[in-house]
Amino acid sequence: MNETGRRGYLSRIFAVRGMAQVVTVAIGLVIIFIVFSLLSENFTSSRNLRNLLRQVAPILIIGIAQSYVLITGNIDLSIGSVVGMSCMISATLMTNGVGQWAAVAVTVACCLAIGVLNGQLVARCGLPPFIATLGTMTIARGIAQIVNNNRNTDSIGEGARLFRNFFYYGEFMGIYSTVWIAVVLWIAFNFVLSRTRTGRHIYAVGSNIDAARMSGVNVSATVTKAYLVSAFCSCVVGFIACATGGVGTMDAGNMYELYAVAASVIGGVSTLGGQGLLLGTVIGASIWSVLQNGLILAGAPVAIRNIAVGIIVVISVLLDIVVRNGKWIRKKSRS
Repeated sequence: MNETGRRGYLSRIFAVRGMAQVVTVAIGLVIIFIVFSLLSENFTSSRNLRNLLRQVAPILIIGIAQSYVLITGNIDLSIGSVVGMSCMISATLMTNGVGQWAAVAVTVACCLAIGVLNGQLVARCGLPPFIATLGTMTIARGIAQIVNNNRNTDSIGEGARLFRNFFYYGEFMGIYSTVWIAVVLWIAFNFVLSRTRTGRHIYAVGSNIDAARMSGVNVSATVTKAYLVSAFCSCVVGFIACATGGVGTMDAGNMYELYAVAASVIGGVSTLGGQGLLLGTVIGASIWSVLQNGLILAGAPVAIRNIAVGIIVVISVLLDIVVRNGKWIRKKSRS
């Protein structure tokens, strides 16, 4: 490929809305990775890198969940509670003699019901997404607490070994099954978002809901689909949490809605809707996990780790607002 062809190819790549942010955060990820590699020799050990991939996986999955909803111009605060609900329902069923895959099917159905409820409250009833999902967040956490009489479950036992291997402990080609699940989900949902009519409708609703409605887009169905994706991904992370410890814990998924927002907005998904790439969500989830892992190896306390992630999230959202409002562009044109 000659120089002119390369320039044309690069121009087409950067013409994709949100790609500039993806490239920027990718550079940031490389810098952070190099810094922690210099601070700790254990950071780049094969064992730590394998574990790091497994730490990235659930954050990526819930990042996909939040990204879908954010692109429609909404937000899902129920993600963490749906994770806990999934963990508790599946574990409670398995500890009471229900087959592991029957328990998975029932749990998926319950979590998808929360997704439908979120979509209908926001799109059809007109509730602000913050209020609607705050309510379902509390409902889902209450369900997580009540299914086993307000206590954590016993061990799901050896009978659920296949479940535990599938969602956490299994390996294929030297990579943990959790990572493969995240990869498959990312490929599937990235295809839907970038190559299908549903994906185009999701971007259209987030960009201009009135124009989308006038163009014939079923706004209610589109928003509900985004919340269904969110609920399904959260459900899968609940299975991972259950498989990890082998028990159902009522506080599983605590703070995960914030981790999901972090992975999304760090990766360039706009909180204003209509913009964002799931490729950026991969990088955002990786930055979050690399920071957590690297700071732990560096001996930083939990408070410092939380402050670091919080600062990055605030800066990411601030930059998004500045760019979307055109303040930087107008200032540059006047100079």
